[in-house]
Amino acid sequence: MNKRIFKDFAMKKLPIGLNSLEKIIKGNYVYVDKTDKILELIEGGSYYFLSRPRRFGKTLTVDTLKNIFEGNKEIFEGLYIHDKWNWDKRYPVIRIDFSTGEIDNTQKLYKVIFSLLEEHAKRYGLAISKDEPGLALREMVLNLYETQRERVVILIDEYDKPILDNITKPEVAEKIRDSLADFYGVLKGLDEYLKFVFLTGVTKFSKVNLFSKLNNLEDITLDPRYSTLCGYTDEELERYFSEYLKNVDREQVKLWYNGYSWLGEKVYNPFDILLFISKGFQFRPYWFETGTPTFLMKLLKKEKYYIPNLDTVEASDELLSSFDVYTMEIESLLWQTGYLTITGTKMLGIKQIYKLSYPNLEVKISLNERILRFLSGINQPSYTRTLNIVYQGLVEGNVDKIISGLKTLFSSISYTNFTKNEIASYEGYYASVIYTYFHSLGVQPIAEDVTSRGRIDLTIKIEDKVYIFEFKVIEEEKDNKNPLEQIKEKKYFEKHKNEANEIYLIGISFSKEERNITSYSWEKI
Repeated sequence: MNKRIFKDFAMKKLPIGLNSLEKIIKGNYVYVDKTDKILELIEGGSYYFLSRPRRFGKTLTVDTLKNIFEGNKEIFEGLYIHDKWNWDKRYPVIRIDFSTGEIDNTQKLYKVIFSLLEEHAKRYGLAISKDEPGLALREMVLNLYETQRERVVILIDEYDKPILDNITKPEVAEKIRDSLADFYGVLKGLDEYLKFVFLTGVTKFSKVNLFSKLNNLEDITLDPRYSTLCGYTDEELERYFSEYLKNVDREQVKLWYNGYSWLGEKVYNPFDILLFISKGFQFRPYWFETGTPTFLMKLLKKEKYYIPNLDTVEASDELLSSFDVYTMEIESLLWQTGYLTITGTKMLGIKQIYKLSYPNLEVKISLNERILRFLSGINQPSYTRTLNIVYQGLVEGNVDKIISGLKTLFSSISYTNFTKNEIASYEGYYASVIYTYFHSLGVQPIAEDVTSRGRIDLTIKIEDKVYIFEFKVIEEEKDNKNPLEQIKEKKYFEKHKNEANEIYLIGISFSKEERNITSYSWEKI
C-alpha cells in the first residue's frame, strides 16, 4: 500500500471486496453514491433485469436496494435519497444471492434455494411447508404479504451463476437452467403481491423461461438512463477519488480502466480503480486476473475464430442476446462477460447494429496475451524472451530482428498444439497468433486494413514508422509466390504515405509442414 494514501487521516478507506452498504457506510469506507439512479429505477417501474460483467458492483446495488426497501434510513444520511424516500414505510424483502459457492447439480441448487428461503422465513417468524422451490417461493411471498401487510420485494443476485459454473458440462447446465426457469417463472403469477423485482447476472440466457414467463421484466442492460448504475464515471472519479489520485497520470488511468459502455457515458471498472490505488498506482490487469476464461479460449480455438476480427465486431440485438447452453456466439460471450464493449451504433435499414471492441488497454493486452498463450501453447519464459527482441526491432526499424523474434515465438509452440486438427494449414491461425502477440506488446495492430485496392493483412504503427504485413501459408514447394509482391502490386503503402517517415513492407511465408516462418522479404519505402 502506498503510504501517501494514509497521510491524510480524513481520507476514507477503500471498500475492496465489500458488498455490504451498511459495512461501507459505518466503517468509513468510500461509497460512490448511486442512490439517484436507484431512486429513478424504483419510481420508474417494478420489474427489472440488469446484466453487467463480474466485479462491477451488481451485488452492492442489490444490497442498496434491500436497505432502501427495509427502511434503514440511518445508513443513507448524506446520500441523495435520504430526504426523498418515505422511510416510515417498510417492505418485506426476499434476497436470493447465487454469487457464492459452487452448485454442480440440481440437488445442490434446491438445497441452496431452500436454505436461503428458510433464512428469510425465520427472520419473519414464518415456516415453509412446500418441498418444491417454486412453490416454496410462492408460499413465502403470500405469507409475507399477509403478515406484513405490504407487497413483497424480490432481489435475485447473479441469477445465472449456477448455469455458468457448469457451462463446460452442458447436460448439467441444461438441467440447472430448466430448474431455475421453473423457480423464477413462479413470480409471474404473483404480480399483485409484489412491490419490486430486480434480477442481476452476467449473461442473458435466451431460452430461460424467466424471460418468456416474466414478460413484464424490463431489461435495462442497454438503457442509457442506467448505463452508469454500475461502474465509476469521470465525474465520480474526480469527486470521490481525486485526493487518492494526486500526481497520477489520469489519462493513463482512463486508457487502462475506462471505456465500458452500455449506450451511455463510459465508465471505469470499480474493482480496477480500487486495486490500482491500493497497490501503489501500478498499471496492472487487476480485474482480468480475477477470471479464468478457459471456456472462452477453448471456444475460440474450436471455432477457428479469426482473432483480428475482435477489433471491429458488428452485432445485432439478436446476436448480443443469443446465449444458451448449447448455442452461444463468441461475440455474444465476449460482450456479456466484459471483454468487448459497445463503441458505437449504426442503422442497417430498420435494424440497429452495435459496434464492439476492447474497452481499454487492460482487456486488450491481457486478453490477447491469454489467447496467444492458449492458441500457441507457448510457455511464459519463451513468451517473455521474445518481447524485447520484437519490440526493439519495431522501434529500431530492424525487420530481421522482428522476424527473428517471431520465428522464436513459433518454434516454441508445442507440436501437440497441431495434432488432431488442420490448424497448421489455416492462414488465419498464424495471423491470429501474430495479431495477439503484437497486441500483448501494447502496440496497436490494424487487422484487415482497408485500402482502395484491397485489404492489408496487418498494419502496425509505432512512433514514426508503419509496418505493412502480408501472410501466406505454403502447402507445396512449387507454391512460391512472394506475398511481398502483392503489397507492391496493389500499392497498399500509399494509404499510409503521409502518416510516417518510414514504411516497411514485409511479406511472410509460413510452411504447413514446418509450422513456422520459412521465408520472408521486405522493403523500406
